[in-house]
Amino acid sequence: MTSTVPNSTQQFSGGGRPDVTDAAEPVSPAVTPLLEPVEGTPPVITDARALADVAERLAAGDGPVAFDAERASGYRYSQRAYLVQVRRRGSGTALIDPVALPDLSVIQDKVGGVEWVLHAASQDLPCLAELGLRPATLFDTELAGRLLGYERVGLGMMVERVLGFGLEKGHSAADWSTRPLPEPWLRYAALDVELLVELRDALAVELAETGKLDFAHQEFAAIVAAPPREPRAEPWRRTSGIHRARSRRQLAAVRAMWNARDKIARTRDIAPGRVLPDSAIIDAVLNAPADATELVKLPVFSGPRLRRSASVWMGALAEAAGLPDGDLPPATASTGGDGLPPPNRWAERDPIAAARLARVRASVNAIATRHHMPVENLVEPALTRRVAWSPPGDPTQETVADALRAGGARDWQVGLTAAAIAGALPEPAPAAVAAPGAAETEPVAPEESRPAVDAP
Repeated sequence: MTSTVPNSTQQFSGGGRPDVTDAAEPVSPAVTPLLEPVEGTPPVITDARALADVAERLAAGDGPVAFDAERASGYRYSQRAYLVQVRRRGSGTALIDPVALPDLSVIQDKVGGVEWVLHAASQDLPCLAELGLRPATLFDTELAGRLLGYERVGLGMMVERVLGFGLEKGHSAADWSTRPLPEPWLRYAALDVELLVELRDALAVELAETGKLDFAHQEFAAIVAAPPREPRAEPWRRTSGIHRARSRRQLAAVRAMWNARDKIARTRDIAPGRVLPDSAIIDAVLNAPADATELVKLPVFSGPRLRRSASVWMGALAEAAGLPDGDLPPATASTGGDGLPPPNRWAERDPIAAARLARVRASVNAIATRHHMPVENLVEPALTRRVAWSPPGDPTQETVADALRAGGARDWQVGLTAAAIAGALPEPAPAAVAAPGAAETEPVAPEESRPAVDAP
């Protein structure tokens, strides 16, 4: 059964609301299940000639181009794309196998200058760039939803809330490196771009009506211009359960086992958790087995696969045990080079700065609430921490604005927050002390209480 879907000229009004405000999400219309693409599930493109035909069809289409990519997170070490979906009005949907076709620059040549529509673009842009696909302009439907104050911004929920269609999401966690890809997976993948442009159009209307369209354009431009992400500092510290490692020697053992696992995972292109779960690393570190015989008595290591690799894990533990004290990792994570202590240590390191940060957070939170968007989209929390730790010598709206821009804030973010942050930085003046006897002659009304605002 093929569901009826909106045509390319139909306009949506954010779920049929008579008016649009910042105050709430639209009321969802009756949901129509979208069971298969309107033109049917297209074949997977695996050869250069068919790819060139797709590129020509896309060039002949109209309006923005919807892109999506499927990775094999949780199965593979790499974050490469294993399927690319493209759709444009008048061109239909194409499913492309980037394993067989690792260079998609022919599509870039045809539609690289057209606006691209993606959902959660920052997740897919790196793997698309590996294929030669880089947008000049962008519309991110997930980010648009965040700016509009939607509480749930997954693609399925957004399509349901805004357009009234239900997407089948059963294969989102599939192993997309599987070949051949099952037909139900391909149908799911095609549906992910089926209504992406229609969703973009509806959200653009809402952004314009709420005065946030320029905010969104600035955010989209920042995503396009962003350089590749730097590798995470000390990624081994993200091992689940690492808080149970109490000593620097135990932390060194976690690091050694994490590095051994990472080497195997990278070499074999397997997700690290499938080589050895985090829980097994922590179990081995806390039990400190004396040899492989003791190691394989631990629950996870008793299986045949890990028994065969017991020498690898014992080698990592022995490496950590033999490190001199000077080579052991510090008890707390590094600050990433910005020189700031973790926020939970501010009160002991610099109580004045901690109080300043609390005031800044409260001010920024209040603005985010007023504009119905997450505080992290209003201004990056790491940036407010830097400004609170080392504020300008003369914290005026102008000097704070300069500091925010230097930290990467966009003009709209600066415009909404600079004055409030500048006002929150100085320590409040102490309350005036009343002269003796004043209370009897002229009582002072108590200051009106204000509701507390949780810090982000």
